Amino acid sequence: MSSEPVSAEAAREADENDELAFARELFRLPESVIYLDGNSLGALPAAVGPAVADLVDRQWGEQLITSWNVNDWWRLPGRVGDRIGRLIGAAEGQVMCGDSTSVQLFQALTAACRMRPGRSIILTDGAGFPTDQYLADAVADLLQLKVVRLNPGELATQLSEDVAVVAFSQVDYRTGELFDTAAITAQVHRAGALMVWDLCHSAGAIPVELDAIEADFAVGCSYKYLNGGPGAPGFLYIAQRHLRSAALPLTGWHGHRSPFTLSQRYEPAPSIERARIGTPPVLSMAALAAALTVFDRVELAAIRRKSLALTDLVIGYAQSRLAEFGVEVVTPLSHDRRGSQVALRMPAAYEVCQELIGRGVIGDFREPDLLRLGFTPLYLRFVDVYEAMDRLADVLSDGGYADGRYASRTVVT
Repeated sequence: MSSEPVSAEAAREADENDELAFARELFRLPESVIYLDGNSLGALPAAVGPAVADLVDRQWGEQLITSWNVNDWWRLPGRVGDRIGRLIGAAEGQVMCGDSTSVQLFQALTAACRMRPGRSIILTDGAGFPTDQYLADAVADLLQLKVVRLNPGELATQLSEDVAVVAFSQVDYRTGELFDTAAITAQVHRAGALMVWDLCHSAGAIPVELDAIEADFAVGCSYKYLNGGPGAPGFLYIAQRHLRSAALPLTGWHGHRSPFTLSQRYEPAPSIERARIGTPPVLSMAALAAALTVFDRVELAAIRRKSLALTDLVIGYAQSRLAEFGVEVVTPLSHDRRGSQVALRMPAAYEVCQELIGRGVIGDFREPDLLRLGFTPLYLRFVDVYEAMDRLADVLSDGGYADGRYASRTVVT
């Protein structure tokens, strides 16, 4: 962790030297809010509004159905998939965009398990995001397999010739712990199993090298660090070597080898096109395509450097000034084990989160006692983050959050 002192002056100096300072102007941000929840929903890129307006007013409004050809809506899922692929270390032709992350995870898990017949176990992170676990159970029920839940650190003790698939998130959604994708993937392969990675909390924030680590499958959402907007479509990565053998369970006509022959029997496309299902969400995909143009002007390595500096600031502040209030840093201190968020354990974390939102700092809460703060380096300034921590200190100091106003809990995403 950085040894620089945590101070307002140090934050101002960091902003003066920020190689990504220009990127803030690529977003629309409310003046009165410090936004530390980009790990749940990214801020609005300035390019999105005009792109969506053009699609609605001109492409749909004037050119109607001809836009499937004139504006090439048909190939939009693959084009957006390739743009995402460049951010997760995937060569062209291995990523398809469309449908929700849940659908994509179901596709990946089922296909991977089918590729290891005779093996009966799916290993998954027992503390991972609930949907990931629900879907592992659903696939196991469908294929008559067994799900074993474990901590990723226990993987070596559970791997055997009975394991078909291991499915983990690269970053723990609660704590921000970052797992070693290369080492875990290699370990899984040595046992003869396949690896499925969930990149929801890493794509766009952390350099990911799927091809380099010889990943098998990966999925992710696009509304967090990729800033695609609420409900933006998910994506599916299938390694080139698996494309022809991946038997995906959802076989819509868009994934057919020759979709416009309208054959009554399904034949999967030999390429990543087989990962398509039905008509894509063109409006939301156009918004995502526009949002991804931000990444044309930045390098992921620079994003990662700033992410670590921002989270260093928060961790340093919490350790030096918030411990007296019972605050504990849960996120790993080591850079190579930290995602782009910081989780702080504290008494009354829900109430503190709500009070902090009322004072213009948006973070979020995770049961039972975590205040979770996410950092998108593209639009956050160091002075903003320092001010947010000062406001958190004020909330904890004055104790107003404990007056009963938040006894009835509302949804916190």
